[in-house]
Amino acid sequence: MRLLVTGGRTGYLGRHVVRRALDAGLDVVAVGSLDADLRDAAAVEGLVARHRPDAIVHTAYVQADWAVTATGAAHVATSAARHGARLVLVSSDVVFSGADGRYDESAPPDPITAYGAAKAAAETTALAVCPDVVVARTSLILGDGDSQHERLVHQLVATGSGALFEDERRCPVHVEDLADALVELAGSDRQGVIHVAGADPMSRFALGRLIARRDGLDPGALRATTRAAAKVAGPVDVRLDSTVASRVLTTRLRGATEFLS
Repeated sequence: MRLLVTGGRTGYLGRHVVRRALDAGLDVVAVGSLDADLRDAAAVEGLVARHRPDAIVHTAYVQADWAVTATGAAHVATSAARHGARLVLVSSDVVFSGADGRYDESAPPDPITAYGAAKAAAETTALAVCPDVVVARTSLILGDGDSQHERLVHQLVATGSGALFEDERRCPVHVEDLADALVELAGSDRQGVIHVAGADPMSRFALGRLIARRDGLDPGALRATTRAAAKVAGPVDVRLDSTVASRVLTTRLRGATEFLS
């Protein structure tokens, strides 16, 4: 199987997907922004036509750029459909407001941030135009020591400034578990939405303490705050229910308590 991975050159998740796919013996094409501007439909079409992948894992996004995150995903989905390629679209738990707390695949998106709205739009378009698509919603991605979450904890401990939200609950996932799950989904016949997140709901503050303890730092150096106190908009309680993934995938999605121990 030839697998095309957007964000596969420099993206944090994309690079891991490329590595795990190569380990699985797949023919992998890693592409980045220098290969095609996702905002340009003709450029995306040319990329897919040139490489003729059997499947595409779309990890690329720019959080503050609707044109990349939403419109770019639409271009990828349209080209995948035109060339008969399977699409694995990586989405996020931020498509939800957090009002309901726990979310399974049947929950309708109700984003409250621009990034969440862009991800929800990407999902809607992909599901509408691509016959063979699976939307993989996930949560905070970390685990190898090089994620933005892990680097932030080191910075906070070193500087003694800043704080982590103690009121926001998410389901952190190990980047390699997620990459393995995405590669597995690319080779499966699963369609529609599936939640692919870690097993343990926890706050960013609790997550930070686990990271600090694993890395030999002082967890007591971290300070806690809330979204309201920090005046930062965003969902507070978004716990993805990944029961379906645990049933249909061979990849085991560990909780942060386990993979950061």
